[in-house]
Amino acid sequence: MGVISLRRRVDPSLRIEVFEVKLDEEFLMSSLFTRGEVGLARLGLAELAAEDLDVVVGGLGLGYTAHAVLADPRVRSLVVVEALGPVIEWHEQQLLPDTVGLASDPRTRLVHGDFFATLCGDTGLDPATPGRRFHAILVDIDHTPRHVLHPSHAGFYTPEGLRRLARWLLPGGVFALWSDDPPDADFSAVMEQVFDTVQPHVVTFANPLTGGESANTVYVAT
Repeated sequence: MGVISLRRRVDPSLRIEVFEVKLDEEFLMSSLFTRGEVGLARLGLAELAAEDLDVVVGGLGLGYTAHAVLADPRVRSLVVVEALGPVIEWHEQQLLPDTVGLASDPRTRLVHGDFFATLCGDTGLDPATPGRRFHAILVDIDHTPRHVLHPSHAGFYTPEGLRRLARWLLPGGVFALWSDDPPDADFSAVMEQVFDTVQPHVVTFANPLTGGESANTVYVAT
């Protein structure tokens, strides 16, 4: 998909250390804006009444979603599927202070692989346990369902693509998706062809760069 890079800098106006991820010259994420990623975990897991939860996160990034999953005491295991090896290495080397301990948590397994491709096979999302299903699958990979990082991802955001994901959920399981766009009624309609309930949540947060407010969307489906 391109050259992935991790940058550490001090923001001169905020006087804080900032970590940023770029893919070639495109910004993917920043430690300045993490409320949506944390919300992905919290909103998704809030739909589950069960204990001893087995969770998958698609896309590791700076680790805020996975870190928030592990903060839920009900979580028994976490599988994180990440396509880019260097991203996994950042966490194994503990380069990111906000999510230190993520990779070493005994509940966590970091899997180097293409999340979307794994949905299509018979092995599933956990190569150590073929056919395993999960209580929740939380995905934060593309910018939005319409703005994908690679053309091969586009098929996921169709009824057929979402059905491939749904077969790896346990009965009553939850699928949640992060998006950088406002709620998209057309995409919600696509989700409703596959899932029983679909709810887009708008997660707002202060934007210190603009002095205003920004927002992400978290779609939660059961």
